[in-house]
Amino acid sequence: MPGREVLPSTLERSPKKAQETWIKAHDSAVETYGEGRRAHQTAFAALKHSFEKVGDHWEPKERRGPSDQQAARGANRKPTRTAGGVDTSASKQHLYDVAQKLDIRGRSQMSKSELVKAIERANQRQTAKARQK
Repeated sequence: MPGREVLPSTLERSPKKAQETWIKAHDSAVETYGEGRRAHQTAFAALKHSFEKVGDHWEPKERRGPSDQQAARGANRKPTRTAGGVDTSASKQHLYDVAQKLDIRGRSQMSKSELVKAIERANQRQTAKARQK
């Protein structure tokens, strides 16, 4: 099925460039692996190199590159847990700024890894809320 027809709701609320990145990667992955989970994972991996999830949508990253350990390792390795679109390679200041944008309480006292987890949880909450509308 073409990527445009299975576009995740978080991408429907995102910039056109994010949508096109995901669609192109998805369609290419379907040709290689077939329709299904692997095609979606491949598309999200490509998206995460240029975009990060903020709340219920994706925003351009300040710099291109893998967003977490899984993305940096590549596809042919044992999978590890991803950060759900949070750019774990970003600076603590950047993560703090994203946490501020998401109105995460206690952010000034959090370590970098705590900020990542808090942003991931806030993103999940906002995405779930947006899907209920």
